Amino acid sequence: MSDKKYWQSFGERNNSEAFQKSTENEFNESLPLEGLDGKGLLDAKTPRRDFLKYLGFSTAAATLAASCEMPVRHVVPYLNKPENTIPGVADYYATTYTVGGDVIPVVAKVRDGRPIKLEGNTLSSLTNGGTSARVQASVLDLYDTARLRFPIQIADGKAQEVSTFEAFDKMVADGLAGLGGAPVVLLTGTISSPTTKQVISEFLAKYPGSKHVQYDADTYSGILLAAESSYGKRVIPSYRFDNAKVIVSLGADFLGTWLTGCQEFSRQYVKGRKVDENNPEMSRHFQFESILSLTGSNADERFTHRPSEEGAVALALLAALGGSVTAPALPENVKAGIAKAAKELTENKGKALVVSGSNNVNVQIVVNAINEALGANGTTVDWSAHVLTRQGIDSEMNTL
Repeated sequence: MSDKKYWQSFGERNNSEAFQKSTENEFNESLPLEGLDGKGLLDAKTPRRDFLKYLGFSTAAATLAASCEMPVRHVVPYLNKPENTIPGVADYYATTYTVGGDVIPVVAKVRDGRPIKLEGNTLSSLTNGGTSARVQASVLDLYDTARLRFPIQIADGKAQEVSTFEAFDKMVADGLAGLGGAPVVLLTGTISSPTTKQVISEFLAKYPGSKHVQYDADTYSGILLAAESSYGKRVIPSYRFDNAKVIVSLGADFLGTWLTGCQEFSRQYVKGRKVDENNPEMSRHFQFESILSLTGSNADERFTHRPSEEGAVALALLAALGGSVTAPALPENVKAGIAKAAKELTENKGKALVVSGSNNVNVQIVVNAINEALGANGTTVDWSAHVLTRQGIDSEMNTL
């Protein structure tokens, strides 16, 4: 049970004498109960009108007691009105949402200089106007009074706010000047801007041995390192679900939060799921997962397994496709699902796609081998266009 308690005022919080006195006289008016003659309300022969008066008065009194008086706020007109600004009329600006590795083109609705709504940019060929729940809620961050306004420094194990950005610049410059040639580590989230990366490399070049470490809380280093092991380049490919006739997902919630989020993949996925004269056959979707996900709830065939069996499922699928590996032991229902998925994949080589939500390098290497056997590279897996929103490597963070 929650221990939280809420108060309507400081007086109630402190239980002051003035508050106690006000609560004693909260309802000091007599209620309109004529005609009850000492009987209960249900037993009395009071008119229906009196009963409704009593009910209405009680409701109004409770509402009044629970309400809070709003402060009076006066509207002050512009002394120097900005050009092209009409009070009460919204303007729209094309911008980009970049938080936690997500990069989504959006259009911000701004009224009187204040952003109040974000929507997807329909001119984007990547998202076609799609957004996520995080994008829709992010406008609230602009009005968060508890957000950081200045940099934070850690001194003697305590976090302290630096008063100004000028003071912070001087503090950093003094610290770098006293290094005596020692290396520097710059820790950031994923940076996809080539210009920013160039500035960082030029800065670190002044301090030999320095390094730039990128860290993602939602990490995909398994895919990056598996690509480096399989193809010699540490990148995440683009996945084309719209080109796939058969999709097999090994725990990847690509309609929810996996990789780039739902904005891109969901629109690709829908193209293969709608049947019309140009697309007479609907794509097939198999989902193997340990918990129910949004993607799994939309699958044609869904099979559950233990979280510890994700690697075994990938190996069993590779073995069913003719790979030179031994299929591990799995429950009968999962083995039946793998056989069914392997049959569909084999019949649609070149138009099939297998993705995995695992961050295990070995599992992702097996998935690369599966897609290689299916001829997915170049059709449903595009290595010429890389995903740049997740570049952090777990081992580099652990070393740091």
